[in-house]
Amino acid sequence: MKRMLIAFLGFFLIALGGRLAGASDQHMRFMAGPPGGNWFAMGGAFADLWTQDVVPVTSGTGGGLSNVINVSRGKGDLGLTVASVLGAAQKGEGPFKHKMADAQNFANLYRQYTYFVARKGFVEKYGIKTLGDIIRKKVPVRLCTLKPGTSSEFVIRSIFEKGFDADWKDIKRNGGSVQFATYSGGANLIADGHIDLFAFAVGRAASIVMKIESQTEVVILPVDEVARTSMARAYGTTTFEVDQDLYQSVTGPVPVVGDYTCIVIRRSVAEETAYNLAKSLYAHRESLASVVKDLGEMRADEAVSPGIVTHPGAETFWREASR
Repeated sequence: MKRMLIAFLGFFLIALGGRLAGASDQHMRFMAGPPGGNWFAMGGAFADLWTQDVVPVTSGTGGGLSNVINVSRGKGDLGLTVASVLGAAQKGEGPFKHKMADAQNFANLYRQYTYFVARKGFVEKYGIKTLGDIIRKKVPVRLCTLKPGTSSEFVIRSIFEKGFDADWKDIKRNGGSVQFATYSGGANLIADGHIDLFAFAVGRAASIVMKIESQTEVVILPVDEVARTSMARAYGTTTFEVDQDLYQSVTGPVPVVGDYTCIVIRRSVAEETAYNLAKSLYAHRESLASVVKDLGEMRADEAVSPGIVTHPGAETFWREASR
C-alpha cells in the first residue's frame, strides 16, 4: 500500500510539473532594453506581434547581461542580448560565475560589428597595421570603450583576452590607459585627440563611425585572424568584413569580429511554442523593420550560431526556413 501511494504521488508530481510548464507558456515575459533605445522599441513590437499571433506577451526593460541571467533563473521567458554574451553564459565564463544552461538561443536578429576606430596620426606614428600590433609592439595606447556591464565592453575586452592574452592591466603596463564612455562621449574624445582608439560593437552601417570621420582622420583597424578564430572558438562569434563603400576611411575590406543581436529563451518553453514564435517573427520581419531598421537584415540561415545551444523548437523552424 505504501509503495502504491509513493508511486501515485510520483505520477501526480510529474503530471503537475508538466501542467505548470505548459501554463507558463500561456503568458510570456519579454525583457528588452532601457527606455528610449532600439532594444526597448523591439521589445514592444515583438510583444504586440506575438500577442496577436501566438501567445500573450508583455515586454519590459532589461539589459544584455541581466536578460540572460533572468531567463536562466526563470524570471523571464525571452530577452535581448548578443550571441557572444550568451555563449559565455552557457560556458560560465566572463561575468558569469556559473553555467547558464537554462538560457538558450532563440534567434540571431541582425549583425553586430566590432569597430576599433583609431586616429590616423596614431596609426602612422607606430606603424600599426592590425589591432594585434598594439599588443605585440607594446604601444602606449589611450583606449576607450563603453562602460563595464555593456555587451560592447564585454566583447572588446574578450577580444584582447582570448585573442592576444592581454587585458586592461597589460595596456596600462605598456604606458597606455583605459577609460569608459558612451557612444557620443567616446566619439568626442577621439575627435578632440584625448584618446587614440575608440572600440565598440554596433550595427553594420554605424552613424557613430560616420560622425567620427566627419571630425577627424581615422582608420578602422582589422582584427587579426588569430583573435577572430579564438573568439569564434570561445563564444561562437564569426568574421564580418567592413565594406569599403560604407565609410570614407575604408579603402578595402576590413575583417572584424562578427556578433549578433539575438534573443535568449528559457529552455523549458515548449518546442511548439518556440517554433510558432519563430515562425511569426520571420513572417513579419519586413513590418518589424519599420520599427527598427536593422531587423530588415534578419536571415534564416544566420539565425543559429555554431557553438551556441539553440532551443530545439526554434532551431527546427530556422533550419526549415533556410532550405
